[in-house]
Amino acid sequence: MNPVARALKDNLALVMRGKDQVIEYLLVALFANGHVLLEDVPGVGKTTLAKALARSIQGEYHRIQFTPDLLPTDITGGMIYSPQTGEFTYRPGPVFCNILLGDEINRASPRTQSALLEAMSEYQVSIEGERRPLPKPFFVLATQNPVEYHGTYPLPEAQLDRFAMRLEIGYPDAAAEIAIVETQRDHHPLDDLRPVATTQDILDLQTRVRNVTVEPTLVRYITEVIRATREDSRLQLGASPRAALLLHRTTQALAFLRGRDYAIPDDVQELAPVVVSHRLVLETKASYSGISKRDVVLDLLGTVPVPA
Repeated sequence: MNPVARALKDNLALVMRGKDQVIEYLLVALFANGHVLLEDVPGVGKTTLAKALARSIQGEYHRIQFTPDLLPTDITGGMIYSPQTGEFTYRPGPVFCNILLGDEINRASPRTQSALLEAMSEYQVSIEGERRPLPKPFFVLATQNPVEYHGTYPLPEAQLDRFAMRLEIGYPDAAAEIAIVETQRDHHPLDDLRPVATTQDILDLQTRVRNVTVEPTLVRYITEVIRATREDSRLQLGASPRAALLLHRTTQALAFLRGRDYAIPDDVQELAPVVVSHRLVLETKASYSGISKRDVVLDLLGTVPVPA
């Protein structure tokens, strides 16, 4: 494994006990130049994981607490009038950073949520007709609580499609939970975390990830998996071409993180549930039958022929 990637993974493991796979997938999304939606119950460490990643990288970190009264300009910034000069000047919002934590993103109105669409997709913000590029790298890590819907606004499909992955942390096992309690007896391990990488390190890794070989047969396999979601009768909306691009890119990142300069079908099959599922919309009958989007993706993986 790359030394910088190893250092980041070990650093995050000091804070997130027993969640090696979640940490690995988070780094896969970062190296693939994507974004992550963390959806899980309260208290499992969603915000802590985001803070740990920010502290592990010598970049600028901002946190936005999404609330119903949050406005788009509270995210992107806006034009401010100066009585002294009689002119309007642009004041950048918190979106201008390297690591952006959108805490409880589904508590803001759809209008405010949409303020992130351009930033997440085009890595820029347009204000008063002027395009303002965001710092590089730019990584959004958003959280939402799936069990409390009072006063929330479900993320629209266009917003969900911007996230490379949707991850669940889950409860720790018994041994990890004991370690969590013991390590936080005096202070939080997050307080001791130190940077182990720079923003330039991340940009270099993102460049190296793009050089990981994906054979033409594997590219065809990726597109066939995506196209199969558009033909499944259980789905009202299948995955977009953006899903194919992100599945391709995250497959490269996973191979790189595991020390390979080539991707294999196992990489695609492992990542498809977390890269594709959240982009799908179930038919009404299927949604009431108890089947999940993840189940549909796993079924499709079992039907699409795997390249040799």
